[in-house]
Amino acid sequence: MTFKKVCEQLNIKAQCEKYGLSLWQCPQFLFVLMGIIVMIIIVVSFLIASRQIEDPRLVVLIVLSLSALLVIIDYIIIRSFEKLAEVARIKMEFVSVITHQLRSPITNIKYALETLISGKLTEKDREEYFRILEENIERTEGLINNILTVSRISLGTFKLRKEEISMVDLIEETILEFKPLLRASDIALKFEKEKELPKILSDPSWLKEVFRNLLDNAIRYQKGKGTINLRLRKKGKNIYFQISDSGVGIPEEEQKFIFQKFFRARNALRYQTNGTGLGLYIVKEIIKRMKGKINFKSKENKGTTFWFTLPIK
Repeated sequence: MTFKKVCEQLNIKAQCEKYGLSLWQCPQFLFVLMGIIVMIIIVVSFLIASRQIEDPRLVVLIVLSLSALLVIIDYIIIRSFEKLAEVARIKMEFVSVITHQLRSPITNIKYALETLISGKLTEKDREEYFRILEENIERTEGLINNILTVSRISLGTFKLRKEEISMVDLIEETILEFKPLLRASDIALKFEKEKELPKILSDPSWLKEVFRNLLDNAIRYQKGKGTINLRLRKKGKNIYFQISDSGVGIPEEEQKFIFQKFFRARNALRYQTNGTGLGLYIVKEIIKRMKGKINFKSKENKGTTFWFTLPIK
C-alpha cells in the first residue's frame, strides 16, 4: 500500500463523505471511538486487577485476554457497519446511475411521440421518428434486462441450463447481428478459428450474451476506422476465445475496477455517455458460473484484449 493510499485511509472525514454518512454513523470514526473506549477499559481493568490480585503475571494475563476479546468484538462490529455502509453507498450509486440512464431514452420517446401526434410530419420524417422510438425502447429494454440479471446474480437465483453447443455457430450468429453497426462504424472484423473444434456443454443464450457485450464494447470504444480481431481455438482441456480492438483502451490505474458493478473508465465516458457499467460485471459472472476464467490486457489509446476459457464437455 502506497503512502498516498495510507493517508486516504486515515482521512476519516473523506471516508465518511464517500459513504454519504455523518461522522457518528461512519465506520472509520466509530472504529477510532471504540478503540479509545477499549483502551480506557483496559487501563481501568488493569488498575482494578492490580489492586485485587497479588500475582502480577495473572494481572497481565487477564488484561491481555480482555484486550484481545475487546479488539475482536470491536473489529467484528465495525466491519459489519462498514459492509452496511458500503451496501448503502452502492444502492445510492445504483439509483443515481439507473435514473440517469432511464431519463435520456424516456425523454427521447416522449419527444418523438409528441412530434408524431402533432401530425405535422412528412412520411419520410415519420419513419425517422419511428426509428428513434424503436432505438430508445430497445435501449430501455436492455437496461431493464441488465438490472434483472444483476438482481438474479445478487440473490443467487441466476440459473444456467446445459446443452451441447458450437461456439463457432454462436459467434457467427452474433457477428451477423452486429454487421449493420460494424458497417456504420466503418470497422472491419476478422474471425480466426481452428478447424473441427469440439462442442461444449453450456447455456447458448447466456453465452451469446457474453459475445454481444464484448463485441458491443469493442465497437463502441473504437477510435474511428479500425479492426476487431476474434480468435477461437482449443487450449488444453478448454476452448479459448479472444477479442482484440485498437480502441481507447483502459487507464492502467482503473483496470482493477473493470469488472465491478457500475464502473466505467473515465476515458470511456468521453466516447460513450450511455452505459450502466453492468455489462462486464455480467460477463464475468456468467463465465464464472460456466466454470470458466476471464481476463484482459489493455493500454490506453492502444486498445484492449479480452479473453476467456470454457471447459470442453
